[in-house]
Amino acid sequence: MNNLSLAELMQLFPQSGELVWIGVRPARGEPMITVNKVLADQRSGLIGDRYNGSSGKRQVTLMQWEHLSVLESIMGKAIVPELLRRNLVIKGINLLALKNQQFRIGEVVFQTSGYCHPCSKMEKLLGFGGYNAMRGHGGLTAQVLSGGVLRVGDDLTVLPHREIPCVNNIL
Repeated sequence: MNNLSLAELMQLFPQSGELVWIGVRPARGEPMITVNKVLADQRSGLIGDRYNGSSGKRQVTLMQWEHLSVLESIMGKAIVPELLRRNLVIKGINLLALKNQQFRIGEVVFQTSGYCHPCSKMEKLLGFGGYNAMRGHGGLTAQVLSGGVLRVGDDLTVLPHREIPCVNNIL
């Protein structure tokens, strides 16, 4: 194990992740709707989300569950996933380590496409300093490569590495 290359080390994950929360945004500025399952489609992203029909890099947004407690510590108050306006909240795996990776959640295969930087809405939704609290904790964006149903409780597993080019040098 000591003689592994950096590329080989980047393929080692101590465990799979778990999808613990799903939310969709029906329209710009509308509150998130929490759901227990959602259909993901290669052409449309998450059915019922405002980015439905988008083939762009931001079809789906993911955030790390463990970052909620970091934000709570920084902001001094309870933070719930729907405030952060991300679609999927994952626990148990370092999402930033999914750079240039394909991964599966339940039936759905994704490709990371970029970082999900906070927007100015975080200042209003989280309170004074909310934007800066979110910096570095916003998660990732991804594209759906193969559709299916996502359910709360589904595992996230990283697929074997293929030479995947960096999407527009975003990651």
